[in-house]
Amino acid sequence: MAKLYFRYGAMNSGKSTALLQAAFNYEERGHEVLLAKPSIDTKGDREIVSRLGVAREVDFTIGAGDAVLDLFERQRTRVIERSGRDVSCLLVDEAQFLDSSQVDDLLRIALLDDVPVLAYGIRTDFQTAAFRGSRRLLEIAHSLEELKTICRCGRKAIFNGRLIDGRYVFDGDQVAIDGQHVEYESLCGVCYLQESGGVLHGTPTA
Repeated sequence: MAKLYFRYGAMNSGKSTALLQAAFNYEERGHEVLLAKPSIDTKGDREIVSRLGVAREVDFTIGAGDAVLDLFERQRTRVIERSGRDVSCLLVDEAQFLDSSQVDDLLRIALLDDVPVLAYGIRTDFQTAAFRGSRRLLEIAHSLEELKTICRCGRKAIFNGRLIDGRYVFDGDQVAIDGQHVEYESLCGVCYLQESGGVLHGTPTA
């Protein structure tokens, strides 16, 4: 039985690099893989872009409300028609941007189609609140693996700080793709609290 894997980490923990390496490993051994990402991730357009400079175009993007199972089956059929081989793995980047039903489809692909699914993403946003896709993956994935990185102080980074024009901000929309004026920094808990004035913004208020 195939499994659904969730590999998560703070910004700059090498998630996209690990995904591209996994795809390379499969293909080096003669297997077919499919790569996907949410269309809301406009960084690199239709590419998965590693901060090391490696990039690769995805086989399909996932829009809001799209049925991931249907998208996967269409691409899977094309792979079989082209190569005569079935898909050995589905790799999904930026999985935090999926909704709960789309993550459920990832589990269906693993269980019903017997194709391993490797989902990579960020657990929480810049306010320490869980993304919908990440929350669902933490609930149903067979395997959870944390990809680690360090804070500027040398401690393990677990949070993501958002900077606009070089200044930390703690209010705003949950999604803001890094690019012009918007940057992110991986922070440990201590450094995050120092920058936020001691507030964990994702904590519900009474």
